[in-house]
Amino acid sequence: MEAVLRFVRPGTGKPRAYACDPPPGEPEISAPFETRKVPIRDLRPLAAGLSVDREGFQLIVEPTAVRDFDDEAEVRGVYYREIEQLVVRATGAARVIVFDHTIRRRHPDAVRRPVYNVHVDFTAASGPRRVCELLAEEPDGCARRRRAIINVWRPIAGPLRDAPLALADARTVAATDLVAADLVYPGRIGEYYLLRHDPAQRWYYAPAMEPSEVLLLKNYDSVQEGHARFAPHGAFEDPHTPCDAPPRASIELRTLACF
Repeated sequence: MEAVLRFVRPGTGKPRAYACDPPPGEPEISAPFETRKVPIRDLRPLAAGLSVDREGFQLIVEPTAVRDFDDEAEVRGVYYREIEQLVVRATGAARVIVFDHTIRRRHPDAVRRPVYNVHVDFTAASGPRRVCELLAEEPDGCARRRRAIINVWRPIAGPLRDAPLALADARTVAATDLVAADLVYPGRIGEYYLLRHDPAQRWYYAPAMEPSEVLLLKNYDSVQEGHARFAPHGAFEDPHTPCDAPPRASIELRTLACF
């Protein structure tokens, strides 16, 4: 299948995006973008052989006991623990910490909507900073042990056919494809990657995902060789989506895996 993805174009100056309301007269994101039609392959025939440490993403069947994802207490009390245990099993990490979650809906009134700009949540600079913030109270929190930030993404209604997630095979993404951008929050500035297009990149997606399935996505790894470090991803419009498909609703958790 071919579909359109949204990439950053080379520009002057470091891009800046706002995770809050931008100052008057400033855009939500300053980067120039371009759309490219690219092949996006069905990952399901390959699912059994995928690894979050090799391709940077992995599809896992993992039903949940959560009944209402809009119930904050249930998500934090039940779902966080489920996902911590899942990431331990999937990666072999000694310990996993869930440190935030986001629910996205494709609806004009939604607080958070699908992100169509292809991106990675952290960079080679902001990943270590976030690790140290999360482990600041621990004596060896920033020691030279392997740490990875892994997102766990699940549709909360399915089968999901609207605005699915496109995933780049991390092995096909060159370091020069990644463009660091400032991400402005109230009181602090973070950093994430946008992605330049390159024909060498290989893209995948999981069609018609069910709420019993999750995707693991690598967003940072402290080990620079031998493991996927950054797996770019972004929503896209599947040309085969039925006109009456329900709008996307999904939840993503960010986890810190300590090895």
